[in-house]
Amino acid sequence: MDSAAATVPAPGGPAAEAAPGPRPRATALRAPRWDPYWLAGVLFVLYTALSLCRHRRMLTMSWDLGIFEQAIRGYAHLQAPIADLKGPGTNILGDHFSPVTALLAPLYRLFPTPVTLLVAQAVLFALSAIPVTRLAAGLLGRKRGLAIGIAYGLSWGVQRAVDFDFHEIAFAMPLLAFSLEAVVRGRWRAAVWWAVPLVLVKEDLGITAAAIGVIILIRLRGAKSRGEGVPRGAAPLAAGLVAFGLAAAAITFGLIIPGFNTSGAYDYWNKLDGGGADGSPATIPADTAIRTLLWILLPTTGLLALRSPVLIAAVPTLAWRFASHDDHYWSTDWHYSAVLMPVVLIALTDALARSRDSRRPLLRSYAHHLPGAVLAASLALTASLPLYSLTEPGTYSVPESVRATERLLDRIPDGATVESDIAPISRLAGRCRVFWIGDTRGITPDYIAMRLGDGKSQEDLIADGERMHPGVRYAFLGGEGGYVVLKKAEAEAGVS
Repeated sequence: MDSAAATVPAPGGPAAEAAPGPRPRATALRAPRWDPYWLAGVLFVLYTALSLCRHRRMLTMSWDLGIFEQAIRGYAHLQAPIADLKGPGTNILGDHFSPVTALLAPLYRLFPTPVTLLVAQAVLFALSAIPVTRLAAGLLGRKRGLAIGIAYGLSWGVQRAVDFDFHEIAFAMPLLAFSLEAVVRGRWRAAVWWAVPLVLVKEDLGITAAAIGVIILIRLRGAKSRGEGVPRGAAPLAAGLVAFGLAAAAITFGLIIPGFNTSGAYDYWNKLDGGGADGSPATIPADTAIRTLLWILLPTTGLLALRSPVLIAAVPTLAWRFASHDDHYWSTDWHYSAVLMPVVLIALTDALARSRDSRRPLLRSYAHHLPGAVLAASLALTASLPLYSLTEPGTYSVPESVRATERLLDRIPDGATVESDIAPISRLAGRCRVFWIGDTRGITPDYIAMRLGDGKSQEDLIADGERMHPGVRYAFLGGEGGYVVLKKAEAEAGVS
């Protein structure tokens, strides 16, 4: 270890006294500069443990994990990213524009399992904690920096996303965090280049990239008004990011996605054109909007983030969620709030640093104590959030019912066509062609895997399968762990 590492001052604190010689490695690893990295390591272990324990127990919540596995499986074999779960032959680029997921293709080719996706997501989420913690420590000091970093890692938005299997927004987390860290530090070029790849993560994030350009312009204007020097070319670069982000979003919404979509349109426009088919209201109720906004800003930032222009980066995501008539987007469930967490925690850090120079003693006192308060809030809320399950012994054991279901699904041969509901997808998507139950669009699957309905007999289940596929006969292959598998009669001879 270089002896220079022993004299690095704690960020935001007094310089350390020079040691007479090299420090032992164990002491050096406790230096403040290592805090963001060991914290990210701890978070990676927690996120991975949560994801894998849920996967082992077949607690998949949605078909999304299977959809992404099918798409990445296509990339891994140098084929189009076809996600049959969205409909037979559906190119995922015609649903959401997320070509960034192709980066996982080499890993998936080596390890063809949904576990690869879950571990990669844990890496990306944990990686995003590094710039959040590093910035907070640099501006506020080591203890407050760690408090902000831990509060981010345990934030409810991140925990909900980890708990909800895999999503492409995992790639947005570090990009947003590194970009906004650079914004607050005044590293304009780095901020722009970290924001540019957001357009490859999801179609709406081009607008978020443009919002980051707006933030840079606001900060540049503020620096000029204070008489501070502004690097030549910074303003045109920020303006270029605004134009690029908006243009990329327009092209993606208007040309790229419709070009890959069989209907020639962007399917999600229908979530903005009126009430939901299930009778949900056409606009978000005021109390729901207020409640969601308070969850985003109150326990995470004590509302102080409202004092930072960095919060502008959250506006595009909130706008499309609240403009939709789909009530799933309005709440704090699932993964939709994850991309807001790096924004609000970095906005909080920026606001805390600004508040130290306030002329109002009450504001300075509030800012001084707030990092500890948001840390306490994140720890208290974790008692009712997904990571708390890691403290329960049952999380680490696989029920016999799950093992029985896996044995049943193993009887389906590789390469078969399977119509399935949620849970079996995670065991089948990597080796079979899997369709969503009720959406095979004329294709007759070799097998049907579904949850055993209450009070239904074997004959009832066979009748259900034949009702979905008129003129085709199905036989009962087996039922284990609350799931059943039906087999097309013509395929029976091919199974030993």
